[in-house]
Amino acid sequence: MSLHLHDTATRTTREFHPRCDGVASIYVCGATVQGVPHIGHVRSGLNFDVLRRWLRHTGYDVRLVRNVTDIDDKIIMKADEAGRPWWEWAATHERAFEKAYDQLGCLPPSALPRATGHIGQMVELIQRLIDKGHAYSAGGDVYFSVGSFSEEYGRLSGQRLDEVQQGESAAGGKRDPRDFTLWKGAKPGEPSWPTPWGDGRPGWHLECSAMATYYLGGEFDIHGGGLDLVFPHHENELAQSNAAGDPFARYWLHNAWVTMSGEKMSKSLGNTMSIPAVLQRARASELRYYLVGPHYRSTLEFSEEALQEAISTYRRIESFVRRVAQRTGGVEHGDVCPEFVAAMDDDLSTPQAVAAVHNTIREGNAALDNGDDQTARTAAASVRTMTDVLGLDPLAPQWAEESGADDGARRALTELVDGLLEQRQKARAERDFATADLLRDRLLASGVAVEDTPDGPLWTLKDG
Repeated sequence: MSLHLHDTATRTTREFHPRCDGVASIYVCGATVQGVPHIGHVRSGLNFDVLRRWLRHTGYDVRLVRNVTDIDDKIIMKADEAGRPWWEWAATHERAFEKAYDQLGCLPPSALPRATGHIGQMVELIQRLIDKGHAYSAGGDVYFSVGSFSEEYGRLSGQRLDEVQQGESAAGGKRDPRDFTLWKGAKPGEPSWPTPWGDGRPGWHLECSAMATYYLGGEFDIHGGGLDLVFPHHENELAQSNAAGDPFARYWLHNAWVTMSGEKMSKSLGNTMSIPAVLQRARASELRYYLVGPHYRSTLEFSEEALQEAISTYRRIESFVRRVAQRTGGVEHGDVCPEFVAAMDDDLSTPQAVAAVHNTIREGNAALDNGDDQTARTAAASVRTMTDVLGLDPLAPQWAEESGADDGARRALTELVDGLLEQRQKARAERDFATADLLRDRLLASGVAVEDTPDGPLWTLKDG
C-alpha cells in the first residue's frame, strides 16, 4: 500500500500522487501572531511535521511552507489594547510561536513567509482577478465577487451558496453580502500600503493564496491547516486562486481541534493552555507525544490525566532505548516494522503506528530478559527510526539534552549513582546482602531502578 491521505475537497481518502515525481510540496496555514501560543495552535504544526517526516522517510524531497499572518484586525486590536506598536506586538508573538515549534521538535519550514513581506504578490493577484471579472473595487476596498464564481464556490466546504455568511463586518461598497474582502481601505492610525485602488492592507484570505503560489507555484500538492479554517478561509483561498486561473492545491488536509470540556480551545473562551504553562508540567518530548499520538483528524480532549498518561508512556519508550544503549554500547537507526508502514500510509494513522512501536518494545524487553542482546538492539534500532518519523527519537540530540536537566546535573547524578552502586557491589562481594539490598532500595526510592546483568548493574530512571 502506498500513502493515502484524506482529502477534504473530495471527502475521500485518496492515494497520494505528487505533481512532480519525488517532490512533495506543502503549504500549511501558520499562526496569526496575536498572542502566546497554546497547545491548540501548535497541534497543526506538529501534525504536518509528522507528514513531512514520513514523506522524507519514504524518499521524497519535501518543500514545506508555513506562513506567518503578521497583519490582521486581531493583531491591531491587541496591540492597541496593550499600547504597543502593531509590528512590535506581531514580532514578539511570532518569536514565541517559533520558539514553541522549535521546543516541540518541528523541523524548520523550507520557507517562513510573512504576509507583510508579500504585498506586491497580493496586488498582482488582485489585478488578475479584476481583469477576469471576479473582483471589483469600491470606495478604497476590493472585493471578490462570489456570484461570478458561483458554479465552483462551496465545493471544498460544502457550503450552499444561498447560506453563505462570510463573517465580515458590513460594508457599503459590497455588491453582494456573500462577497469577501481582498483589500481593506486605509483607516486612520492603521498600517497601510499603496495600491492602484488606494492605500490599505490585505484581507486574510488573499494573503495565503499569494504566498502559497509565490513559493510553490500555481499548482502544488498539499494545503493543510486546522479544521476551523475550511470555511471561510480555505474556501475563499480556493475560489480566488481558481478564479485567477491557478489549479492551486491537489489535496486538502485538515487536523481536528484540541478541546477542553467539549469546546474548541481558543483565547475567546478563556480555556487556553499556553505552551510555557504546559512545559512546566511536561518535557517538550512528552508534550509532543501527547499531541501527535492521536489521529490528526480526531478531536483531542485535553485533560491533566491524559497528559500524565502520555508522559509515563513516552518514558517507557525512552527507558527501553536507553537501557539497550547502555547495555549494548549504543543503538543506531534500523528498519521500521511493516505494521508501522501500513499505519502511516493509511492517512497517517499515528495511533496504530504508536502501537507498532510499543509492540516492538515488548519484543525487545523480552529479548533483554532472555539475555538476547542482538535481538534487543535490532528492536531498539527499529524503535529509534519509527519514533524519529514521529519526531520523538529518545536519542535525538534535542531530546537527549532534554532528558536530564543539564550536563552538570547529569554528571553529578551519574557520579552519585555509580558511587552507591560500587558500594552495593562491594557489599554483594562480601555477602553482606542486607547492606546491598538497603542500597538498592535507597536508589529505588530516589527514582533509580537497578537491574543486575551479566555485564554488571544497569541503572535507569523510573517512569513517572
